Amino acid sequence: MKKKFILLFLAALSLQVSISQTIDSVKLDDYFNALEENNKFMGSVSLKKDGEIIYTKQIGFSDIETKKKPDDNTKYRIGSISKTFTAALVFRAIEEGKIKLEQTIEGYFPTVKNSNLITIANLLNHRSGIYNFTNDEAYLEYNTEPKSEEEMLSIISKYDSAFEPNSKSEYSNSNYVLLSFILEKLYKKSFAEILSEKIVDPIGLKNTYFGGKIDIEKNEANSYKGDWEKQSETDMSIPLGAGGIVSTPTDILLFAEALFNYKIISEESVTQMQTLKDNYGMGLFKMPFYEKYSFGHTGGIDGFSSMFGYFPEEKSAFALTSNGSNFNNNDIAIALLSALFNRDFTVPSFETYEVSSDDLEMYLGVYSSPSFPLKISITKSGAILMAQATGQPSFNLDATEKDKFKFDQAGIVMEFDPANNQMTLKQGGGVFVLTKE
Repeated sequence: MKKKFILLFLAALSLQVSISQTIDSVKLDDYFNALEENNKFMGSVSLKKDGEIIYTKQIGFSDIETKKKPDDNTKYRIGSISKTFTAALVFRAIEEGKIKLEQTIEGYFPTVKNSNLITIANLLNHRSGIYNFTNDEAYLEYNTEPKSEEEMLSIISKYDSAFEPNSKSEYSNSNYVLLSFILEKLYKKSFAEILSEKIVDPIGLKNTYFGGKIDIEKNEANSYKGDWEKQSETDMSIPLGAGGIVSTPTDILLFAEALFNYKIISEESVTQMQTLKDNYGMGLFKMPFYEKYSFGHTGGIDGFSSMFGYFPEEKSAFALTSNGSNFNNNDIAIALLSALFNRDFTVPSFETYEVSSDDLEMYLGVYSSPSFPLKISITKSGAILMAQATGQPSFNLDATEKDKFKFDQAGIVMEFDPANNQMTLKQGGGVFVLTKE
């Protein structure tokens, strides 16, 4: 009887330890419910630990017009997370002897400036100097219309080089559009076919493919901005492997686990993807979380935004996909990771503080500081305070208490001190005191 009692006690202790290692899903639910109730975020998230999905959540609508709710299989455009898939495909081609990292690209794209100096490696880690075509204001005049390879090459080739190849790193979608074309030439197949044959089918992804026209009947989400205004759709012939893949958070984590367990490409290739130059890997970024770090990528296209990170040492990962966000996705990622690694996090409060137009007069003006690179202009529209940094669009500020305002989407808090003509700006751990000019 005593032995039996001891065994039962140990079993109970084991169960207690197991329970203590699970995440606080109730608090996470409260976190996302707060976002949903205040129209701050629409989308889906997923957490993975020791090879198991331990938390998923979907909020908002995948299509507002029909009030369609998202589920585990709702698919989102994942934007530049596509680059991680594309980089893995390039390394697969390298392993198959079809191409080399040090190979220059003039044989593929003789019209691209400095193509005789730019290597496959330079494209992968954004050291090519090729201008990012999506930075051009003209991009928004054609991005919804289909483009052929010839048309895209003409667009990319018309720009002068941003810098000498391999002299520094600077993000450019052009690099991964060109890599997509190279893959299609190497395999004599479309990017969509290559993606399916080399990654999707072998590792069993059920909701990942190269995108096309959004179809809500196939459980694909539309995207929205601001007060949930539906966004136009970029034609996927333009971003290709730079931003054209559709997926779910769970599928992204399955892909990440397969990648970092060398089921897609070799350990040597994954190591090369992780190797940073000027903070750029090859299809990956290193993202810290306190003393831990993950490798992953962010994405944004139309009204969609996304993020994932895989922690190699902990064999844990997170992913989020969004079709509408008026909140800072980085703060959402921090909440997810805090739950994953048993750190405290706060459920956001969206209580507002009533102000009148007259109340705002004392804050208006231009604020600057020698330690801050931009000037901040504070204006108003009725009873709404607005801020605009030099060369950037303006944004509305929400009053939270006397003299205190915030902009959730960028994680910005502004605290005004009218008596001293100062404003303290807080963002991402940075604190800057600016003075009214």
